[in-house]
Amino acid sequence: MTNTMPHADITSIIPIAITLGLSLSTRNVVIGLFAGVVSAVVMLVGFNPLDVMSTLVKDHLVTTLSNSYNAGVIVLLVFIGGFVTLMEKSGGGPAFALSIVRKISSTGRAQLAAWCGGIFIFYSDLGTPLIVGPVFRPLFDKLKISREKLAFIVDSTSSPVAILVPFIGWGIYIISLIQKEFDGAGQDLSALDSFIQAIPFQFYAILAIFIVPVLIYTNLDFGPMAEAEKTAKRATEHSISEQNKDAIQAFSHSKARASFVFIPLLIMATVLCAILLPLGFPFENVAGSTFRAALSSAYFFAAVSLMFMMAYYGVRTLTEGIGLYLQGMGNMMQVAIVLILAWTFSGLGKELGTATYIAEQAQQGFPYWLLPAVAFVLSGIISFSTGSSWGTFAIMFPLMIPTAFAIEASLVVSIGAVLSGGLFGDHCSPISETTILSSTGSGCQQFEHFRTQLPYALTNGAIALCCFIFAGFNPQIYWVFIALAAQISVLYLIVNLQTFRLQQVK
Repeated sequence: MTNTMPHADITSIIPIAITLGLSLSTRNVVIGLFAGVVSAVVMLVGFNPLDVMSTLVKDHLVTTLSNSYNAGVIVLLVFIGGFVTLMEKSGGGPAFALSIVRKISSTGRAQLAAWCGGIFIFYSDLGTPLIVGPVFRPLFDKLKISREKLAFIVDSTSSPVAILVPFIGWGIYIISLIQKEFDGAGQDLSALDSFIQAIPFQFYAILAIFIVPVLIYTNLDFGPMAEAEKTAKRATEHSISEQNKDAIQAFSHSKARASFVFIPLLIMATVLCAILLPLGFPFENVAGSTFRAALSSAYFFAAVSLMFMMAYYGVRTLTEGIGLYLQGMGNMMQVAIVLILAWTFSGLGKELGTATYIAEQAQQGFPYWLLPAVAFVLSGIISFSTGSSWGTFAIMFPLMIPTAFAIEASLVVSIGAVLSGGLFGDHCSPISETTILSSTGSGCQQFEHFRTQLPYALTNGAIALCCFIFAGFNPQIYWVFIALAAQISVLYLIVNLQTFRLQQVK
């Protein structure tokens, strides 16, 4: 393998073009990333298939895996995967939700309870539709609230909540991608600190979460969702039973307890405090390796406590609990593959001079304040086309972060823009995994969920885009409050216009 660094020219973006092209055409980010990695190695060593694969494995994939930071992230994700699967299969989530459902008799409270349940089950974006949807579905049917509204609430509290939490799978994955770019750019910055600072600039996630209570308290619905609500009011028992045919059911058990959710989370927090507080956290910086080790320990002890609780109450035996835990660990394999390919792709991009070339082009006249808005739009397009927000982050961060450094754009606003764009495209995409699971868990047709949610997603997306333009000029936290105020105003405007048009037709 040659040690000569290629000159940064337009050919350095060929792997990016291949990655984007294949990701969008196949709707599979793993295929796109792998093709991009292979093409980058070809550009470095020449077109010899044996040399290419040998170099890819020996000098890049193995090197990536042997990095202590990367290995620590993957180990932590494996522990998280095991714990999340245990929680989803323990019956604790449905038991918790049912304890709330029994006390509800009004449509507003039912929707608010589903929203609160989705927020509380923050540890898994996929767990929310599989738990909240099936549990609240009979209540929504009884109160004649549309299944489409339930799917919308579930989708608004799954990924949007998970993307804001730094210590679960979403946060760990995103932080690891950001840290890789900081290290590659020679910047002595903490990815965890940057992630936390970017939370107020995740405009789309915050708008997606808060639009639900706004709609509940103002009773504002428009577009296809308003039609779905009217149809639900006229629904008969026969039509509701027909909808139930293909609906999935959450795992529940007569002996499951709501404490299956509370106690493991409490143990997790206790273990974290026991390890980190003596080190001065959160007032003093703690080494990233120590923080990841503490999180891994916390997830492990939380999982062990849950396994013993399930065995004690007769929900599952210890052997079954251990089997579920190992299954959950295995479920993280695809996430690990995406991460490894993303890290490798980023490293190869540095060798080819990709980041340098993009930064040089941006410095020739690209306005610094426009970067967050452009990042939001591009991330939205990629995520919409692939149905994968995680894959979008893996593609966009190696492009956006070096550019932000080069043109001195606001780093935290740009990070928030990539995350918001990935989530926005995911919410608008009919092929997104969360779109599919939210509709299935809520018992409504996938296209109907996509159709009824799209106007709300587009409204939030437009507000977020405007905020990214202004925050690019002036990166202040108050923009998130302006975004929320704009959301309420725009919703009232849309509904009033809709009412006016109906009156004109009459």
